[in-house]
Amino acid sequence: MKLQHRHGPPRDFVGYGRRPPQIIWPDGRLVAVNLVVCYEEGSEYSLFEGDDHSDGWGEYPLSAPAGIRDLGTETHFEYGSRVGIWRIARLLERHGVHATISSCAEALRRNPEVTAWLRQSGHDLLGHGLRWTEQWTLSRDEERDHLQRAVALFIELLGERPIGWNSRSFPSVNTRDILIEEGGFLYDSDPCNDDLPYFVPAQNGRLLIIPYSKTLNDSRYLVSPGYVTPKDFVDNVEAYLDFLIREAREDGGRMMTIAVHARWTGQPNRAAALEGIIETVLSRPEAAFMRRNDIARYWLSLFPAEGEAP
Repeated sequence: MKLQHRHGPPRDFVGYGRRPPQIIWPDGRLVAVNLVVCYEEGSEYSLFEGDDHSDGWGEYPLSAPAGIRDLGTETHFEYGSRVGIWRIARLLERHGVHATISSCAEALRRNPEVTAWLRQSGHDLLGHGLRWTEQWTLSRDEERDHLQRAVALFIELLGERPIGWNSRSFPSVNTRDILIEEGGFLYDSDPCNDDLPYFVPAQNGRLLIIPYSKTLNDSRYLVSPGYVTPKDFVDNVEAYLDFLIREAREDGGRMMTIAVHARWTGQPNRAAALEGIIETVLSRPEAAFMRRNDIARYWLSLFPAEGEAP
């Protein structure tokens, strides 16, 4: 049993080390800001959907006792799909910001209007699972099956597949191998261990990692220590961004991820925080919003594989 803990990706405590690559983002920007909108509503655990328990991440990190349908949490999720996603969509459109939509395939299937919006919005897609379930609870074959079904459903709904992947909370020890085996992914976004993209070895050469972050995440409204007021989120982003800009002037470009969820940041007070965050980023000429797929392609253009044209 102990040997199972040694499976999966090796650990790397060194990374780029003291001197990361000195890069500049397009248009001379120092910080690439990726805004991720997580859309999970309709794909979470629910007795109504045949699961053996209800999800605990609606508006409060708790749920009804086992075997009892949790109507409170169900309706918290429904707020995100009925109201919250549209409030966020209007904010993005008002400010001309293109985001990355990290969505579960079943969530899009349950809401054709959101699917139609995503097809025409200019935002990109980050694969977030077939459903909003934990990868580590599945066998390797089950996880592969879920991923393949998710990709097929994304293609059916959107006419395109995701080229990046981000699991719920954290991946299983098999996730990265399955992504590589599937063959259609340009990058993996499960790790949270760097401020810049990087490569890891793969059977076919290498796999690009576009690191995620849970530091600037609206789930902190629900955890302690976390955000007490929406202003806390804005202030945290501002401090983070300003420090990165100062650092990047000396040591080269950086990347930052800001993640919000339809059911949480779609609430009016928290949407006001998102607007403040967008205005903060737009007010800094050294920074720019970039979609995750664009960050990946730009990094590949800077560091082509051996034998590839830059």
